[in-house]
This record gives sequence, structure tokens and C-alpha cells, in this order.
Amino acid sequence: MAVDPRHKSRPLLEGPDRAVARSMMKAIGFTDEDLSRPQIGVAHCWIGTMPCNWNHRELAQRVMAGIRAAGGTPLEVNTIAINDAITTGTEGMKTSLISRELIADSVELVARGHMFDGIVTISGCDKTIPAMGMVMGRLNIPSLTLYGGSIQSGACTRPNSMFGGRKLTIQDAYEALGAFNAGRITAEEFKDVEDHACPGAGACGGQFTANTMATAYEMLGIAGMGWNDVPATNPAKADVAFECGKLLMELVRKGTTPRSLVTQRSFENAITGVMATGGSTNAVLHLLATAHEFGVPLAIDDFDRISRRTPVLADLRPWGTYTAPEMYEAGGMAVVGKRLLQAGLLHANEMTVSGRTLGEEIERASEPAGQKVIKPLDQALKKEGGLAILRGNLAPGGCVIKISGQKKAIHRGPARVFEREEDAFQAIKDNRIQPHDVMVLRYEGPRGGPGMREMQLVTGALQGSGLGETVALITDGRFSGATRGFVIGHIVPEAAERGPIAAVREGDMVIIDVENRRLDVDLSEAQIQQRLASWSAPPPRYTSGVLAKYARLVADASRGAVTDAAAR
Repeated sequence: MAVDPRHKSRPLLEGPDRAVARSMMKAIGFTDEDLSRPQIGVAHCWIGTMPCNWNHRELAQRVMAGIRAAGGTPLEVNTIAINDAITTGTEGMKTSLISRELIADSVELVARGHMFDGIVTISGCDKTIPAMGMVMGRLNIPSLTLYGGSIQSGACTRPNSMFGGRKLTIQDAYEALGAFNAGRITAEEFKDVEDHACPGAGACGGQFTANTMATAYEMLGIAGMGWNDVPATNPAKADVAFECGKLLMELVRKGTTPRSLVTQRSFENAITGVMATGGSTNAVLHLLATAHEFGVPLAIDDFDRISRRTPVLADLRPWGTYTAPEMYEAGGMAVVGKRLLQAGLLHANEMTVSGRTLGEEIERASEPAGQKVIKPLDQALKKEGGLAILRGNLAPGGCVIKISGQKKAIHRGPARVFEREEDAFQAIKDNRIQPHDVMVLRYEGPRGGPGMREMQLVTGALQGSGLGETVALITDGRFSGATRGFVIGHIVPEAAERGPIAAVREGDMVIIDVENRRLDVDLSEAQIQQRLASWSAPPPRYTSGVLAKYARLVADASRGAVTDAAAR
């Protein structure tokens, strides 16, 4: 059966009854010819508050040019974004994860309201990427996604300082703060890192959340292989954007929809890519949410199953050596894919937006001679993947730990209990945290926060103060992709939902056993229940507005923290 490339927009724009719609469109320059073509949304997240999405207007213009060249009519759509690094450690961070849902909702509404025949989504910072993937699953119209690209690395002007001589990312700014507060660097050295960590447009430059999700979506098949790898300021990014527009028109003419491409095996490929690159813990949250919107069954235990069989192959920040632009120069995600394909760890026959299988896309890639970023299989950095799922009497519904770059497998120490991130950060600044402590940060979950803040200010302070190797941290909140250290997040149930973490008291012994995938407090079940019997939920921190609405609707972290009643 022939595919009508205008099957969505035709009822909106054709015939005498639709004269009003056409008249409105002509007011802003559209012609009869424009309105007779497939109507293609180009949704991006330009906002004047951050570098991550700073190039989206330019990329959107190039995507739109590609759409026009291939016979479509592009319609630009702009939505919001929240920057995690800017808001971290403040009340503002509570809005970040919530923005994922709002971005997806807003793009979905415009696409449905204006009856787009297809859509290209452009994303940059952490929550915009999964939001744009989620909306593709919801709409299920011909679509693909493009990542705006990584920021380039910075460099200090003081080569002999603690941070001199390294390629800076935003991770170094966090850790410089901890070092400054601990008296390990001067105010001038601290300012030097601040001034040079972020040299221009693009999202954070390690295998943090943005780059993790961008590469995962290549493996999932909803982004062109290698296109997301290109850094934001690389001249090749404009060419990639133009090709995105052209490719979208091919998808429209063929009637290829995201759900016709993406399967459970596709998600296993994406998870395998995350594990092999030591990617962000947030990938668990976001891939669960994406799978939910695609109607694909996926559970947190799938991440652990895949992690146990997947070696870490890419030596990337925050725990490793190299930055995202160096990963691109080494051949990008396709070279990682080649290793995984060689090991028999991928479903090579899953389709991608290019019309080729993932295996075919990977085989097309070339590997620069002598690159050191992506290791051969026999030189894997770890035999198992970068993330693990733990359970136990503190996390019966599961939790997530990043183990890439981690040599320690067991930690046992006394609980230091904090009800909010600000208090934990102050405790580090005041030198009240000692080696072997287990910092317990609770009431920071999706509902209790609300918004599931990242604890990056705290973890950066631990690293910068020299406590990163000896102190553990557990939370029902989450972490930045730039986090490193012995840290556990996404604890389910969260404290605000009467989870066992709410029963922990100062000095209780907490045991983390990665090999056996356990997170426990040295209390009997009867003791935990006795303490919880006298527990009462704290009053909601917000009683009106978007944060209150989110707290009422959100599912737990093991369900991707989506705001869908069916997921609760």
C-alpha cells in the first residue's frame, strides 16, 4: 500500500473548509506550495541560560534546509530546558528531572495540534535528550533525533596547579570547589578552573548524562550512527544537521515510524553501549522512561543482567582519562559497537533510522590507527559493565551504583543521616565527615524532593576534599553523569513513600556489597518495621504549581520516574 506522506497534515490544510488555517500560515510567509508539502516539525531546546543548547538555532536552520531540499516544509518549534550544572545544590535543581516530562509534553502537544507529518528533534542538555526520545515513542510519526554535541575541553592557565595540564570538563569545576573548601588549592587556582572549564557551546564533555544518552540513542537506532558523536563546535555538525533533514523526508515517504524500528532488543543494544562506555547512572532512569513511551517492556534488572556480561571498553571521564571530543576523534560509538559485535554482545539485525541494521552501520565505521580511547576486547578496563543494580533491606525495589573505575567492592560504615543535600554539603565543608562514613541523603526522591535532585555538589566536594575513596554515599535522589566515587542512587522505595531508608538513624551500620548486589543496614526486618511504625510522612514541600503536580503523578525511579498513572 502506498504511503501518503501528508496523511497527518492533509486534514488540517486541504480543502475550502481549511481556508482559515491556510490564511493564518500565509501571514508568516508560507505559500500555497509550502502548504502542499509534508509538514515537518523541527523541535529544539534553544534557551539563553546555558551553553548546552546554544547551537540549536543554527542546527535547526540546517535541518530545515535539508527538509526543504528534500521536498518538505519545516516548522520550527522551541521548548524549554533546565541546566543541571547551573542549578545543582539549590532548590532550582528540583525542576530538572521534571523538565523532562514538560519538554516531552510540550513537543507532543504541538506535533499533535499542528498535525505534523514527521519531526526532527534536537537536544543538548541532560533532560532534553530523553525527553525528545520519549516524544518520538509517543507520537510514532516518522522521526529522528539529533544531539547538539559535546562541548570542547578547557585548559587552565596555571600549568603547575592541581588542575593544570588536564583537559578540563565541568567535573573539574565541581572538584575544584571541594579542593578549595578543603584548602588544597588557592582562590586564584579555583578561579582559573571556573573561568576555563567550559570554553563554548555544547553539553558537558565527558561520558556524563548528555553524551551517555546521545550515544545510547545511536545504539537504540533513533539517531544516525556517528552523528551525535560530532562535537557542538565542529564544522561537521552543520553538515550532519542538513543530512538529518534529508533523511527525515526519506522516513516520511516510506512511512517509517519509531515503533516500527525499536524493539526490546534495540533497548538491550542501547544498554550494552551504556555499560561498555561506563555511562551515567541516569541512563537507567531515562531508558526505562523511553521504553515506557515506546510500549517496550524493560525493567531495572535488565540493566544488571546486561552489565554482568559487558566489558568496559571506553576510557572516558568522569572516572577515566578521555573526553567526549576525544571519543569522537577515536571513531566514536561505532568503534565501541565493533568491539561489542566482535564479542557477540549486540543484536546486529535491529533496524535504525538510516534504513540499515545496527550491524551494517557499525561495519561502515572506520577506526583511526593508534587511537587509545577505546580499548581492544583483550584489554578491557573492566570485565563487567559500568553500572550495577543492588537490592537489600535498604532498597527492596532496587538502586543503582556506578562501578566503572571502581576497585572497591565492599564498604561498611556508620550512617551519617541528612534530610537534604544542602546539609550534607555543609557537613563536608565543616570537616564533619570522616573516612569510612556512609552519607545517607534522603527525602530527595522523585516524590519527596520533589524532582529527584542530583547530588553532584556533594560528590564533587567529597572528591575535592580527598574523601572520595573512603566515604560512601547513598540516596533516594540521583547523581550527575559527572559523578565518580562509591555512590548509590535511585533507592526504591524512597523515604517519602515509607521506604526503609527513612528508618536509618545516625550511627547505624550500612553495608554495601557490590559483588552480591546488596545494600543493607545492620537491622532486622522487625527493627526496621518498628521504626517505620512511628514514621509519618513529612508535609509536601510544594502544594501548588508544577512541582506539586509532579509529586502527585510521578512513578518511582525503578519505573523511570514517568508521570503516567499507568506506571505507578
